[in-house]
Amino acid sequence: MAKPGAIGLTTLRKNLPGWLMMLPSVILFAFFVWEPLLAAVQISLYQSKGMRLERFVGLKNYIDVFHHPDFWPAMRNTCVYTLWSLVIGFLVPIVMAILINEIRRAKSLFKIGIYLPNIVPGMATVLMWGFIFRPGNTGILNIILHSAGIGPQPWLTNPHWTIPLIVLTLTWKGAGATALLYIAGLQGIDPELYEAAIIDGAGIWKRIRHITVPNIYNLARTLLILQIIAVFQILYEPLVMTNGGPNNASVSIMQLVFRYAFERFDYPKASAVSVIISVILILLTLAYTKLNKEKDM
Repeated sequence: MAKPGAIGLTTLRKNLPGWLMMLPSVILFAFFVWEPLLAAVQISLYQSKGMRLERFVGLKNYIDVFHHPDFWPAMRNTCVYTLWSLVIGFLVPIVMAILINEIRRAKSLFKIGIYLPNIVPGMATVLMWGFIFRPGNTGILNIILHSAGIGPQPWLTNPHWTIPLIVLTLTWKGAGATALLYIAGLQGIDPELYEAAIIDGAGIWKRIRHITVPNIYNLARTLLILQIIAVFQILYEPLVMTNGGPNNASVSIMQLVFRYAFERFDYPKASAVSVIISVILILLTLAYTKLNKEKDM
């Protein structure tokens, strides 16, 4: 009977090549992710002068952040961004992928077409849509409406429209790349399932409901949590298009980090907000993972 120590040594030798292959990635991940995160936690507990830490203040920066008048509006807006991204942005790539998967000709042309917006630099996208939604008579959309006899609309200066329009901009840019992931998932479905369904007289809606959706469910729920994490960290779209306005109607939680760090040079409070964001996202991910595990059981 082999000794436990000998078994452990044999296992280590067997797995050593795999660990050595992973080592560079683990080092880079620790250096670029964990080290900045731990540094942010440390800075958030201190008072500083510029980047020089002066004295330990504990949770004072967190308390000041929570009592700042912009914090809760920014948190509420960020949640609204996330909800609108699920209403507008989550279903659009799925629909695009299903439509392209169903057509028989020019699939490559449509794939290139939906991916083109993703090639456009993010700042250029924001500036372009800012010109489209510009209020008054100089906005592109208002010029089009004027030719149809409709007066100019406020668009981004209307607090009720601001967040949905910004999410629409995000969707235009990112939906194509996400749709390609869904298309790849759809191409992995056995064609015989569709052939059998057609023989049985199933129409397109029944094929989508009983074959397509169940087969991309796991991919969709993974992309869902990734989308929530990405949208929760939205920054330069509201910063450039509205600067958080009108009257903080579109300010995001990441924009508070920007204001603390680059407008007030208060790095401890910027770090405190960053840590709060990280904790919220970790809790959301854990809750989402637990719910999915319970559904799979």
